[in-house]
Amino acid sequence: MIFYVYMLKSLNNKITKTYVGYTNNLNLRLEKHNAGKGAKSTRGYKWKIIYKKRFYDKRLAMSFEYKLKKNQKKRKYLLSIN
Repeated sequence: MIFYVYMLKSLNNKITKTYVGYTNNLNLRLEKHNAGKGAKSTRGYKWKIIYKKRFYDKRLAMSFEYKLKKNQKKRKYLLSIN
């Protein structure tokens, strides 16, 4: 099975908000976030995917997601190139 670690950016021009997560169905997960059924911190915003990385091992995906969530420098870099 394929897993993705992804980073979202809010489409609200007044606030720059990002979210990092992992999933095995990227399109469905984005639909859920945009429908207000995703993670609690994503509700009330519309999102677009600005970064994704593919993994073939769930444990590696979860590990990378955790590291990316904690790495503000990398998140700011990914935000700046998108």
